[in-house]
Amino acid sequence: MTTSVRVLSDEQIAQVHERTLGILERVGVRVDTERGRRILEGAGAVVDEGTRIVRFPRALVEESFRLAPRRFTLGGRRPGWAFPMNDGECTLTADGGAVHVYDAATETRRPGTYEDWLAATRLIDAIDEVGVYWGMVDYGTGGDGPGDAVRYWRLAFTEFSRHVQDAALDVAQARWLPEVLQVLFGDRETIRDLRPFSFLLCPHSPLVIEEQYTDAYLETVGWGIPLAVMPMPLMGLTSPAGLAATIVVGNAEVLATLCLAQAADPGTPFIYAPALAVMDPRNGRYGGGAAEHALLGAAVTEMARSYGLPVEASAGGTDHHVPGIQAAYERALNWSLPALAWPDLLVGPGLLGGATTLSLEQLIIDVEAFRRCRRMREGIAPMSDDVEAIVAAAGPGGAFLDAPSSRDALRAGEWYVSRMGVHDSFDRWEEGGRRGLLEEAREAIATALASRVPLALDEGVDRELRRLEARAGGDAGRSSAGPSGGSAT
Repeated sequence: MTTSVRVLSDEQIAQVHERTLGILERVGVRVDTERGRRILEGAGAVVDEGTRIVRFPRALVEESFRLAPRRFTLGGRRPGWAFPMNDGECTLTADGGAVHVYDAATETRRPGTYEDWLAATRLIDAIDEVGVYWGMVDYGTGGDGPGDAVRYWRLAFTEFSRHVQDAALDVAQARWLPEVLQVLFGDRETIRDLRPFSFLLCPHSPLVIEEQYTDAYLETVGWGIPLAVMPMPLMGLTSPAGLAATIVVGNAEVLATLCLAQAADPGTPFIYAPALAVMDPRNGRYGGGAAEHALLGAAVTEMARSYGLPVEASAGGTDHHVPGIQAAYERALNWSLPALAWPDLLVGPGLLGGATTLSLEQLIIDVEAFRRCRRMREGIAPMSDDVEAIVAAAGPGGAFLDAPSSRDALRAGEWYVSRMGVHDSFDRWEEGGRRGLLEEAREAIATALASRVPLALDEGVDRELRRLEARAGGDAGRSSAGPSGGSAT
């Protein structure tokens, strides 16, 4: 049977839900977007225009649950690739938004560059376990206009062939997103069926649906674009000092946005995705390495499953700024519970220092940790019917090394054979030059990039996207300079 974990009892899940409904109905959420308030009021919410507070009757929340689809797929450009949501599978979402890069060869941290973005994007495209793109590193180029957004999306879809999850900075950018998707994938119905792009929306904690990004999302309704809602309440800072209370705050922010999404476009594919976190009581900052993040990451999946919604869970962070022992144990342990809870999407490998620093070596190590978690999730297979015969064939004092059953078990995955690390004697390791994990990770990076088969854009599609970029106001002459931003976070 597969391995499963529970960090919330059925009673706790019911309590979180009831407290959430109480907050939504009596405290309310500040909705800064006028367009959003009009939509919610039309759906039955109680709106106070003076304070911009919107209160959500229980019936509105229940109707929104009814409208949200339980299953759908996320698509991409890669032929034959589609990821089924809420269907027992889990894939990685690359963590995003780093502002620094750690160069393990020189042991220095520096600002990110386009070349770093390109290397990271090509690497995650080469790793089968990463099904969803986020921009892993940001860097400043001074452009946030529609042309810059079109350039960014063009390059993201060019270099990553599976699903892209991102956001538009404002309405002006968002108006061009359907244009980009049409050039890449076809007409509206094809885009609605394929779902190659999902929109990431992050309400502000506590209890604020902000204006700019929300209006950008609302500009895209009608295209069947899945919406992932990721508030980031920080326990003790932007949520009350308690894990259960933090779950309630994040849940309220997600459900309020669920109501808005379903009121704006009934049947919108919706991903439950709060990134619940705790502040470090020693300094008041977010670091990512706290053990509580493992509990919160698992709790997110359990709440989503109780609602029957697809889920994107975040965990696996570290306080440390470079790859090493602390980063390894914090990230691996903080991934273990969320991975065993088994969300649809798990964020995210590759970042250090509270998600501020990109390390490609850490990305490789994190994927290895995920593979181990996946094996633990698979659990213990049913016993073979002929186990007595196998034991009898060897007899008391016998051996099983050369038994056909051992070969078959290995091929069936009874062992997880690690792709990384030292798994031999000290003498053999020493004879091999005492190769370290970071050196091995760098070799894995080079191998992955060398073996990657790019899925090039059709020349006509690329040409049309460049024309679209120019029309959107970008400088076509700067197209080769790379994306200007627009990371998922």
